[in-house]
Amino acid sequence: MPYAAAHFILTLACPDTTGIVAAVSGFLAEYGNNIVQSDQFGDADTGRFFLRVSFCASERLPDATAMRAAFTPIGERFAMDWEIHDTAIKPRMVILVSKFGHCLNDLLYRYRVGALNVEIPAVISNHREFYQLAASYNIPFHYLPIMNDDKAAQESRILEIIRHEQADLVVLARYMQVLSDAMCRELEGRAINIHHSFLPSFKGARPYHQAYERGVKRIGATAHYVTADLDEGPIIEQEVAPVNHAMTPDDLVAVGRDLENVVLARAVKAHLERRVLLNGRRTVVFP
Repeated sequence: MPYAAAHFILTLACPDTTGIVAAVSGFLAEYGNNIVQSDQFGDADTGRFFLRVSFCASERLPDATAMRAAFTPIGERFAMDWEIHDTAIKPRMVILVSKFGHCLNDLLYRYRVGALNVEIPAVISNHREFYQLAASYNIPFHYLPIMNDDKAAQESRILEIIRHEQADLVVLARYMQVLSDAMCRELEGRAINIHHSFLPSFKGARPYHQAYERGVKRIGATAHYVTADLDEGPIIEQEVAPVNHAMTPDDLVAVGRDLENVVLARAVKAHLERRVLLNGRRTVVFP
């Protein structure tokens, strides 16, 4: 039976210096791997270098374990933060939602039609509204309200589910609770939030109403990684749409919901495809 080549993605970040690309491409060529796509960026401000390489493996290094073992000396040589991912293994994504279900509905549909290469083992909510929606996709729904003002206990249960399901990514699909500093630290770099505004403007609650009061001509939505600094996490994706003086706050909300769906889906897809690399308070997002 002919060998069916496995497909991998290598991502790395390290201090910028000469020879990085040569070392990586030389390694891949040495073991007979075929590069499918390669993107790189050197940040002159931070002195960091970022690389994403998509490649097909040869029989000499047929699995991720062997590939990682062989690449380790190069990673150590250049002080790299690096990962090698087997694209045959679907990432596991847990979704958190509150009372607004448009982003949840959109993500679940994209999951069903294969637009997102992911497994969704759980939907978690502090409200009951969307248990039937989750059930229609055969996804377990966990109703976890805050009882007796004990938010710590509720967060502890959420984290138990995330750990149990071995979630690679947590998506806050209009989950309207501020996460604790401890939870933000545990989920650092693997939790994405959709903010219904074009950050850094109009942070906090009711941003569309804030925008309306300021008479803006464009509104937007922002997907970003979750950090302990509210609405300050590294931005992954943004989009805007025009509005005008005749539109009410409710009109802006309706336009904003469409933006939120698109922006969150793009950010999630980019993360799942390993196209997003953290660069301090910013991100490098490869096309």
